[in-house]
Order: sequence, then C-alpha cells, then structure tokens
Amino acid sequence: MAIIITDECINCGACEPECPNTAIYEGGAEWKYSDGTSLAGMITTLNGDDVIADDDNEPVDMDVYYIVTDKCTECVGFHDEPQCAAVCPVDCCIDDEDFRESEEELLAKKDFMHLEE
Repeated sequence: MAIIITDECINCGACEPECPNTAIYEGGAEWKYSDGTSLAGMITTLNGDDVIADDDNEPVDMDVYYIVTDKCTECVGFHDEPQCAAVCPVDCCIDDEDFRESEEELLAKKDFMHLEE
C-alpha cells in the first residue's frame, strides 16, 4: 500500500527530504515523475499510462503536504520502514487503506523509477 498524509498535517516539512523517491510535495506544488528518479522523456507507467516524465502534474492536495501514490514505495528497497511516518511529529503519515500493493509490486515500482545506469 502507499502512505497518505492526513489533514492533521501541520506543514512542518519534516517528511519531504526523507523520501527516497521524491514522492512527497508541499500542498499546492505540482509534481513530476522525473523528480528524484531516473525517469525521463516519454514513459509508460506501471499502470499502463503513457506520460512525459518531465511534465507537471496537478497537486494532490492544495493545503497540506501530500504523497504521490504512483511514486510511493513505502521506502521498500531503501529502508526498513516508511521514513515519512518515522519522522512525522503528529503521526499523520499513515497507510492508505484504499491503495494496497505487495512487497513485490513496491520493489517493481522502485526498480522502474530508479534504473541502474
């Protein structure tokens, strides 16, 4: 599953630099697949969508920090636990009950975003 940030977020920003996938953005900020990944140019996402990795995407939330589900791997392949949840002072980084992924799916997402060169 991915992690979500609830509306209890106090916008402290502690989570953002901890994300190895650059999947966390400040409320209102546009996001890109290419941010913090090796993705570039036209890509086909794991969901089968064709997108340009450097294109801006609409913010998921306008008011508080948010996590892009398509980029969140729960830190699988990087750390033993989600780092956003580990550093959050108000415990608002929680499992997204509506979006479940296996460890294999999370590792595949990590490998997709961080190609070995």
